[in-house]
Amino acid sequence: MTVSLHHIVVDAVDLPGLARFWAEVLDWRILSEREREVVIGPAVDAPVGICFMTAAQGKAVKNRLHLDLNPGPGEREAEIVRILALGASRVEIGQLGTESWTVLADPEGNEFCVLREKRTLIG
Repeated sequence: MTVSLHHIVVDAVDLPGLARFWAEVLDWRILSEREREVVIGPAVDAPVGICFMTAAQGKAVKNRLHLDLNPGPGEREAEIVRILALGASRVEIGQLGTESWTVLADPEGNEFCVLREKRTLIG
């Protein structure tokens, strides 16, 4: 028997607001919207989506799981500016300033990283 990843589930206080934020960040769309659940993804038949579920309280501590976003070649700084304009904020979690990623948080404080351009190691 084999299993596959279906959804990443994120608790949210402002369910539609957080779902819209992530749909804009990822250039995805809202696939289903219910009172206590909103699902986003690139398409209805996509293998994985993000499901936002109603939470009774806001985030209190650093995430134990976070998303890493990989912008296109040469687009990292522009993507950071775009995501900040959508409502993200910069977060300090002990970075030294030499990391190959930038830590941001969504409007509810969930940390995520915008990575430097992917490079293949040859040799």
